[in-house]
Amino acid sequence: MNKPHISISDYTYELPDERIAKYPLDNREQSKLLVYKNNEICERKFTDILGELPKGAMLAFNNTKVIRARLKFRKETGAEIEIFCLEPLIPSEVQMAFDSRQKTTWKCIVGNARKWKTGALTKAIAFNNHHLTLSIVKGERLSDAYSIEFSWDNTDVSFAEIIEHIGLTPIPPYLNRETEDIDKDRYQTVYSEHQGSVAAPTAGLHFTKDILNQLEDRQHPLLNVTLHVGAGTFKPVKAEAIADHDMHTEHFVIERVALQRLLTNANELIAVGTTSVRTLESLYWYGVRLLMDMPINHGIEQWDAYNLDDTYTKKEAFLALMNYMEKNNLSHLAGKTSIIIVPGYNFKVINGLVTNFHQPQSTLLLLIGAIVGQKWKSIYEYALTHNFRFLSYGDSSLLMIED
Repeated sequence: MNKPHISISDYTYELPDERIAKYPLDNREQSKLLVYKNNEICERKFTDILGELPKGAMLAFNNTKVIRARLKFRKETGAEIEIFCLEPLIPSEVQMAFDSRQKTTWKCIVGNARKWKTGALTKAIAFNNHHLTLSIVKGERLSDAYSIEFSWDNTDVSFAEIIEHIGLTPIPPYLNRETEDIDKDRYQTVYSEHQGSVAAPTAGLHFTKDILNQLEDRQHPLLNVTLHVGAGTFKPVKAEAIADHDMHTEHFVIERVALQRLLTNANELIAVGTTSVRTLESLYWYGVRLLMDMPINHGIEQWDAYNLDDTYTKKEAFLALMNYMEKNNLSHLAGKTSIIIVPGYNFKVINGLVTNFHQPQSTLLLLIGAIVGQKWKSIYEYALTHNFRFLSYGDSSLLMIED
């Protein structure tokens, strides 16, 4: 199996703590925008993005919605136990899990787990004239998490309503602070729609409804995909070589009408956020697997993009996917991907990326390296010396893939 030979130590830089944006700016569109195209770097305001995009370029957004995934319980002894919901196990389909009316089981990180050996923990809840008792039971160990069964005694209430009422927004750990009221609104894109993420697709946090309207007025088609961002997005790369790193799996959904628009789009395609990149590029490899008469039920695995036949065109791959959906009478494709995009990757779908500035030695920084090559060092040096704010609540960049 082919694996890229890349040392993670080659993708590091000094990130002072004061450069990490701990809070969002007052207005979403106030952030700065670094633009890299034609092998040049310059500074703009985010609102200037309207004039920096290629004419008629399509923008692809991830419309996932961050759930209030952190739930706090207290034992009779007074010990606090925090439950961080990662992904549903029973039922495994995200929307079905949220719609559950009596019980559901999730994969969860358990904070202070050593203080909770056995037995159920309960919490009395009252909201909107509903009264119920929520119980949790710890099941089997799942690597660094547990299976947690949630059950409650009011079938008029869904699990989605429960966590919306008692849950906390799971802001990134590197902010080093507790969730505050401002995060409920600002750690969510204005176009978020489908619940399922435990981290925001942060590139989209800069867009306002006004900017979206202006994009459409200037004949930029807007496309939605859905990839539910998992906690694995914050998983550090501990291996010295990227070939030894296990990439996390994330689930995505694309409507057939959206795939049709991708198939007929003749203009450049700009992904908003790394999660949109992962979804769009994974769709190409789904099509390739079909063209190679390979199963797709296991999704796109970590090294598929470096081992499958990459001579198929984007049109051929998307046509194969469209035919598969039509043959199986699917209005949407629900898939999963563990794709890892690192320097040397040959992009098949996107022409550019809107994204924030990422952590040193992260898979996200490697993705940036795949787009701009060794120029990433100059880009990040420019951002550091020109007072750009970093990470989730930080400033933005528009990075174009050079021919």
